Amino acid sequence: MSGHSELTTGPLEYRSHEDRMTVLGFWLFLGAEIALFATLFATYAVLFGRTADAPTPQELFEMPMALTMTFLLLTSSFTCGIAIHEMRRGSLKGLLTWLIITLALGLGFLGFEIYEFVHYAHEGATLQSSAYWSSFFVLTGTHGAHVTLGICWAVLLIIQLKKRGLNQMTARKTFVLGLYWHFLDVIWIFLFTSVYLIGMVV
Repeated sequence: MSGHSELTTGPLEYRSHEDRMTVLGFWLFLGAEIALFATLFATYAVLFGRTADAPTPQELFEMPMALTMTFLLLTSSFTCGIAIHEMRRGSLKGLLTWLIITLALGLGFLGFEIYEFVHYAHEGATLQSSAYWSSFFVLTGTHGAHVTLGICWAVLLIIQLKKRGLNQMTARKTFVLGLYWHFLDVIWIFLFTSVYLIGMVV
């Protein structure tokens, strides 16, 4: 039997050799993304406290705002997990419903992040204000850009699911999107802890 044969059992997104190689390749891609964010976190740590004449993080960071963004993004991770569960049950309706909910939560997170950036700029903290604020905006902005990419990806996937239904290809794409979304949530946990929590108390 060929090693490239399709499986007749197991999750739909893993049944063909192409499916398994795609998922493996995406895990490797996430490894490169980890290296990117590790570099940004290291840069932020080195430049921490170098605010020059700009406002300090203790003056601008607000716990309710940070907690709201955290709640929205972590809840979206939970709803994304339910979407994958519905996909494995073979429920296209359930999959689409929970993907749309995940999308709405992601948009809410982005809305609060944009509001936060505008507020900080109004208070005198911009990309050009100091080394600290440059590292802050690059780190959080890179994460926000990834969330934006994930939202656009989800929109295109929803359109494709409506047109083509649930099959091996769309199941694989949905699963990979789920991996990407969970990855962004994990990065946010580190970001919330190292940037917001420490920034408020140090």
